[in-house]
Amino acid sequence: MLRIGIGFDIHRLEEGRKLIIGGIEIPSEKGFLAHSDGDIFFHALTDAILGALCLGDIGELFPDKDERWKNADSKIFLQEAYRLMKKEKYNILNIDAVIVIEKPKLLPYREKIRENTAKILNISKNQIFLKAKTNEKLDAIGENKGASCMAVVLLKKED
Repeated sequence: MLRIGIGFDIHRLEEGRKLIIGGIEIPSEKGFLAHSDGDIFFHALTDAILGALCLGDIGELFPDKDERWKNADSKIFLQEAYRLMKKEKYNILNIDAVIVIEKPKLLPYREKIRENTAKILNISKNQIFLKAKTNEKLDAIGENKGASCMAVVLLKKED
């Protein structure tokens, strides 16, 4: 049995904050304004896995009103989604994601992000296709005021 899930996340960018994507700190003048570390890739991917399993979303499991998640490493969220996926006896076939951010350019960090994500999810980095796009200077993302990510995951029930 195959299941597909989609996740989306968006956060503002502000000076003086760390920019963390895929668990990797990326040098930047601006970082995500969020309750946790704001990792848009891990947030979208967590939601995609939870969605594929029909188990709610990241806001239900890790509400931003709960102080336990204040400045939390988003790896925790992804690990919990992975734990729930394994409990339901599913494996990841592939992940496809696009990050939309005006700057910095993510190409120099893409392999590190893929490797880190693969390690957390116990899969090959070749099962993760990660794209980074700009917003061609259009709207708030194009003005470098925010960034977003959309992720799709395909799961297969274990035999």
